[in-house]
Amino acid sequence: MSNPFLTPGAFVINRLELSWGLGQIQSAIGNKITVNFEQVGKVVVNSDYVNLEIVDAEDNSWRSPDA
Repeated sequence: MSNPFLTPGAFVINRLELSWGLGQIQSAIGNKITVNFEQVGKVVVNSDYVNLEIVDAEDNSWRSPDA
């Protein structure tokens, strides 16, 4: 099931992979979401299995203190 809020331009993180950094959604077709992450580049994820969390790009409170 696709999340209607995961739209191109939205900023997201993957809490299970915080080392990937902040990501911006490039495309969303059904449950396939293409995200450009700061540290790993372009990643295509299946939103049925990967929980992307929408964040405010200016708010870095999600980052770990040692990052």
